[in-house]
Amino acid sequence: QVTLVESGGGLVQPGGSLRLSCVASGTIFSITAMEWYRQAPGKQRELVARISSGGSANYVDSVKGRFTISRDNAKNTVYLQMNSLKPEDTAVYYCNAGRYNGVTYVPFGSWGQGTQVTVSS
Repeated sequence: QVTLVESGGGLVQPGGSLRLSCVASGTIFSITAMEWYRQAPGKQRELVARISSGGSANYVDSVKGRFTISRDNAKNTVYLQMNSLKPEDTAVYYCNAGRYNGVTYVPFGSWGQGTQVTVSS
């Protein structure tokens, strides 16, 4: 069973930055794609960014140029550096491990508690 523990959220003013961390266990981290999701109040959870085992990154359009996903295989940790934050980035952020099923990636870990990010003046 893959377990995930997120941290690093908080309250930040518009234009500010935060760095989220996620430690994974129960999988061979180095060969696993990792993903960051977010869920805002009243909305469905959405994929924000994915990083492949080889380090290739993909982002949802709304965060391109502002967020950067990275990984440290030695620490079983994936990061999300968030810059130029906007109020619409306010959400609970979750990470998960992604498994490719031939068509798309599907999260297969147990969802953690997430970390709250609030962007407000």
